[in-house]
Amino acid sequence: MIRSQVLICGGTGCTSSGSAVLIDEFENRIQENGLSDEVKIVRTGCFGLCALGPVVIVYPDGTFYSRVGKEDVAEIVSEHLLKGRVVERLVYSDVDEKVKEEVAHVSLSDTTFYKSQKRVALRNCGVINPESIDEYIAMDGYAALGKALTEMTPEEVIQTVIDSGLRGRGGGGFPTGKKWSFTAANKADQKYVVCNADEGDPGAFMDRSVLEGDPHAIIEAMAICGYATGATEGYIYVRAEYPIAVARLKIAIEQAREYGLLGKNIFDSGFDFDLYVRLGAGAFVCGEETALMTSIEGNRGEPRPRPPYPAVKGLFGKPTTENNVETFANIPQIILNGAQWFASMGTEKSKGTKVFALGGKIHNTGLVEVPMGTTLREVIEEIGGGIPDGKKFKAAQTGGPSGGCIPASLMDTPIDYDNLTAIGCMMGSGGLIVMDEDNCMVDIAKFFLNFTVDESCGKCTPCRVGTKRLLELLDKITAGKGTLEDLDKLEDLCYYIKNNSLCGLGQTAPNPVLATLKFFREEYIAHVVDKKCPAGVCKDLLTYKIVKDSCFGCGMCAKQCPADAITVTDYTAPGKKKPAYVIDADKCVKCGACMSTCKFKAIVKE
Repeated sequence: MIRSQVLICGGTGCTSSGSAVLIDEFENRIQENGLSDEVKIVRTGCFGLCALGPVVIVYPDGTFYSRVGKEDVAEIVSEHLLKGRVVERLVYSDVDEKVKEEVAHVSLSDTTFYKSQKRVALRNCGVINPESIDEYIAMDGYAALGKALTEMTPEEVIQTVIDSGLRGRGGGGFPTGKKWSFTAANKADQKYVVCNADEGDPGAFMDRSVLEGDPHAIIEAMAICGYATGATEGYIYVRAEYPIAVARLKIAIEQAREYGLLGKNIFDSGFDFDLYVRLGAGAFVCGEETALMTSIEGNRGEPRPRPPYPAVKGLFGKPTTENNVETFANIPQIILNGAQWFASMGTEKSKGTKVFALGGKIHNTGLVEVPMGTTLREVIEEIGGGIPDGKKFKAAQTGGPSGGCIPASLMDTPIDYDNLTAIGCMMGSGGLIVMDEDNCMVDIAKFFLNFTVDESCGKCTPCRVGTKRLLELLDKITAGKGTLEDLDKLEDLCYYIKNNSLCGLGQTAPNPVLATLKFFREEYIAHVVDKKCPAGVCKDLLTYKIVKDSCFGCGMCAKQCPADAITVTDYTAPGKKKPAYVIDADKCVKCGACMSTCKFKAIVKE
């Protein structure tokens, strides 16, 4: 009889940290201790706290171990699993002192990272084995599909989704139920459902984690959508860079077919629906729905003019409903628990929860799911654990290359569609990159624009040429050659690109530039007028200098300099035994090797 389960994260993050080796070691040690019939190892999806991986949780007590290494496994098995004694040194302890006094052992829900979260889309991630349909069914899996097919009409399903207030989690925030109703209203001999899993934003991994941790939820949701809209075929478009997600999706689809949950006459309802996986090659533009459908059809991924919209003429020219992974992940819970249950979370116009991939200059990097309306301050300071090394929070980039930045002055802004739009930002798919005082906002804008230039499909001139011209202006500014007139040109060009580009990629490409101009114009002016980068990031505007009175004369900086720009002087600082060094600014290539080498912090950049 199984008395304990050891859940080990098998998501991409923990896998890259060695969780596969950990699983093998646990299995070996459990066998050596004669516990094979009593302890079960479960490879799960992402727990969310990626910064602490590999993560191990032991049930039924729920003890949460973090940063577990192969060398720690023997102790966990012999002490915890065999003798019942928790290995305290490995327990994650980021909890309030009051909580520590009230509980015997710290569990996942006790941590400051999790206590403010509400997991709906991520409800099964880190909880079940994603490769077991039986475990999904044990968590009420496919009950929503059964309810929809046997108790509800297609119109009732769509109305439930409309009443829930669910909006698309892929960026634009269009009401999901309305989108479904548009497809349902069109008569055709064939209709399709498409899941957009082409997650291309730098730093975003929300959809990947759902596919890796709970693939059956997406299958179930797409089948429900097919029933509601009259579609009998679905495609999941996922980038090939997600091998774990792809493998688990394929396993889940085969299991669903074997159980009669995909295919002909599902639940004896007369409804037929089947799913197929299509791999993308990693083109960012294929995140746009019409480009994605063009790619599924076997053509180069380029957007199509709209109208006609996909609900009228989509995949293979037939009416099609497209939603992203996170949007679909909410559907089974809405059908099971009702529209009002979902609508009770969030704000008036932004219902439910939102998943964010929290990254950048933050202690607790990982996946976060919070009710809409949660403030940025709560996410950064409480869930995220604040900024490392005592640095000050400067801004958070939402929505990746298509989004904008929220400055520190607006940290108390509730995160929802309308509030972010009001300050010139957007929700996007959910990437949340945190920046501190050491980040240059002009350089950040240039980083995202560089990405957009590379990813433009080139079909329309405003995007293909306009973004390139924007990048050239930013290059000029960060090189110290910009003028105040260039800032006016930059802004004018941004609006031209937004108003004239064919698809969402081009229309939103200028957003990082516009947002940084709006909130951090003084940094642009410093680059242009003072020829200085206040954050000390832009190389062309930096000067490295050795403070002679702080130099101990060890010469390590000179040894590390690749340009032979550092030489010894005849000056010896008071209290020092060796002559100080100096940097020749004309020879310096501004690589920073000297500064990172100096143990005495005698080198500064100005």
